[in-house]
Amino acid sequence: MAEIKVDHYLKIKQSSPDFIAAVEGLGKAIKKCGPLDEKTVQLVQLAGAAAIRSEGAVHSHARRALEAGAGTEEIRQSLIVLTSTIGFPAVMAALSWIDEVLGGDQE
Repeated sequence: MAEIKVDHYLKIKQSSPDFIAAVEGLGKAIKKCGPLDEKTVQLVQLAGAAAIRSEGAVHSHARRALEAGAGTEEIRQSLIVLTSTIGFPAVMAALSWIDEVLGGDQE
C-alpha cells in the first residue's frame, strides 16, 4: 500500500484544489450521516487504516483520535481488538506506528 505523504498531499492540493476539496467535503459529509461522535469516528478510521496497512493514515487518525478525546489505551485497544480480523503482524505494525505518535507513553 502506497503511503500518502504530507508534502505530496499538499502538492496535489495546490495543483488540484477542486479534487482535494471534494475529497475533504466527502469526509465531512460522511461524519454527519450518523450518530457516532468524533472520537468514535476517528477510532473506526484508525482501525480501517491499520487494516489496509496505511502507516500515514494510522498516524493521522491516531493524532485525530487524541484531539477528539481518546486516551492512549483506547487507541491501542482499537488496534489490538483487530488481531483476529487482520492478523497479529498487521496489528503489531500499526501499534509501532501509533507509538511514533504517542511517544510510547502508556496511560
